[in-house]
Amino acid sequence: MTVIPGYWFRVNLLTGVPVEPRLFATAPDTQLLGYCHWQPDRRSAQTLVLVHGLEGCSESHYMLGIASKAYRAGLNVVRMNQRTCGGTEHLTPTLYNSGLSEDYRVVVQELTRVDRAERIWLVGYSMGGNLILKAAGELGRTESALAGAVAVCPNIDPTPCVTALEAPRNWLYHRHFLTSLKARLRRKAALSPGRWDLAGLDGIVRISEFDDRYTAPDGGYKNAADYYDRAGSRHVLDAITVPTTIITAQDDPFIPFPIFSHPAIRRNSRIRLIAPPQGGHCGFFQRRRANEDRYWAENRIVEIVSNRR
Repeated sequence: MTVIPGYWFRVNLLTGVPVEPRLFATAPDTQLLGYCHWQPDRRSAQTLVLVHGLEGCSESHYMLGIASKAYRAGLNVVRMNQRTCGGTEHLTPTLYNSGLSEDYRVVVQELTRVDRAERIWLVGYSMGGNLILKAAGELGRTESALAGAVAVCPNIDPTPCVTALEAPRNWLYHRHFLTSLKARLRRKAALSPGRWDLAGLDGIVRISEFDDRYTAPDGGYKNAADYYDRAGSRHVLDAITVPTTIITAQDDPFIPFPIFSHPAIRRNSRIRLIAPPQGGHCGFFQRRRANEDRYWAENRIVEIVSNRR
């Protein structure tokens, strides 16, 4: 479930869909690259802001899949790259992390004020799911254009998620992410000589070590433990005031299902939890159905938003 969807043959998902690259200035020294797919009458359509997961980008298969389905269902779509992702290392001096929800608050505010978007949905996968939930909670009732949020397998409590990812049974996923993070840091270091100390980088064998040495101090955290604790959206779930759906699989290998027993999810009537027994991490690969392809979660996202017109 976790691996197969990314390699299932899908091509030309956005053929015929108009695209407009756009830079969002989210901090004085930082821009995020997004790809906007506007309906002919953008003001009358709802807008999806899509945020990818760890070491993904706007071109990740699920980002393209959701964008294709959503646009053809009459929605505007903005596919975002997190800081440094999608070849954008040069657009910010910082690394990306699970706590940078301010970036997506700024994106929502710009779409509201510049584009006059009136119904904006935040949609995120994995780390992106945590970011959009955190942004929704922080915005509270302050942004009337925010219509709702959908998070797929969000790491709302990063500490147990990292522990699970580093478990021996998940060595394949862990190695993939860690190798990719190291390569990204080397690209960043080449752009900013002297900023990053790469001595010992090759010897790092755990993501928690990488975060302790690089991600946490770059993001203003004391260490990895402080970063994991403060970055989790669980702290602001009670403050979410828009219709919000969390989709997660009970067999997700590194987003432990017990984290979704958090009291705020039970207390907040605006949050709905959908948790099928199977689905893996953001996979949810189903048998083909009438009028649906195999990507169950993508279909549910478009269905949820379309039914809230």
